[in-house]
Amino acid sequence: MPLHHHPTPDDVHASAEELRTALKDNGIALPSLGVDLPGFAGSYAVPLVALGNCNAVTARKLAEVLRKAAAR
Repeated sequence: MPLHHHPTPDDVHASAEELRTALKDNGIALPSLGVDLPGFAGSYAVPLVALGNCNAVTARKLAEVLRKAAAR
C-alpha cells in the first residue's frame, strides 16, 4: 500500500491479519490485536490497528524477535 494512500477498512483489517500471522510465525500472540474501530469515525481520522495488551513474557519475546530481525 503506498504511503499516500488513505487506508480503507479492508486495508486495515488485512494489515491486522498480516501482523497476526507474522507474529504467530514467530511464536507470538497478541490476543487483543485488531482494528481500532473509533479510528474510522470522521473523515479526518486515520484508521489504526490496535496492538492491544500483552504480558511481560510476550513483550520480551516480541523484543527478541525484533532485535534479531534488525540485526540481519
